[in-house]
Amino acid sequence: MQPRKLILVGDSAFAEIAYEYFTHDSDYEVVAFAVESAYLKRTELFGLPVVSFETLEQHFAPTEHVVHVAVTYGQMNRVRARLMAQAKAKGYPLASYISSNAFIWRNVRLGEHVFIFEDNTIQPFVTLGDGVVLWSGNHIGHHSRIGDYVFVSSHVVISGFCEIGARSFLGVNCTLFNNVNLGEDNWVSPGVIIGRSAGSGLLYKASPSEPAVVSSLKFFKVAE
Repeated sequence: MQPRKLILVGDSAFAEIAYEYFTHDSDYEVVAFAVESAYLKRTELFGLPVVSFETLEQHFAPTEHVVHVAVTYGQMNRVRARLMAQAKAKGYPLASYISSNAFIWRNVRLGEHVFIFEDNTIQPFVTLGDGVVLWSGNHIGHHSRIGDYVFVSSHVVISGFCEIGARSFLGVNCTLFNNVNLGEDNWVSPGVIIGRSAGSGLLYKASPSEPAVVSSLKFFKVAE
């Protein structure tokens, strides 16, 4: 049986959020945090020890603990991927978190070490790769495939039969039409709408709105 004592790698805001979800909505018991020694600035978080990731196995035996790397999309998700690989090389099993308030159809295929927040809808025949993060409130359409280490932020719509390449980032409120395939390492900014397939390493910029010259009060004829 897989051990239920959990070490979170990281001590940033995401690690604090992961602590809350694992503690109050999973069978895991968080017992420590680990940070790479170059970034180790404190020794305690939430009353638990923060130790050097490089010496983690000296403090917590891999046979008795599991690891989740609570790191977001730094270096196009490569930091999370690297730390996951290093934790496995140390002998630690990798833990996933799946919210009890997420809807995941019965035949969805999940890779290892996923983090799925509340209010995600994942439809039939979807595949999620390893190290995928789905923040709150996304729609993942039927038959779509999300590659390894992809980070999907909130309220993203991925329609049916889409494919998202490894390590890509999808920003808040972006939308992909049916049958869109994106290559690896794409950055999709918030609010972007993608209607056709594209290659790898692309940066999709948003078109931020600008305030009109006339004020809202004058436009709606509100007396000041």
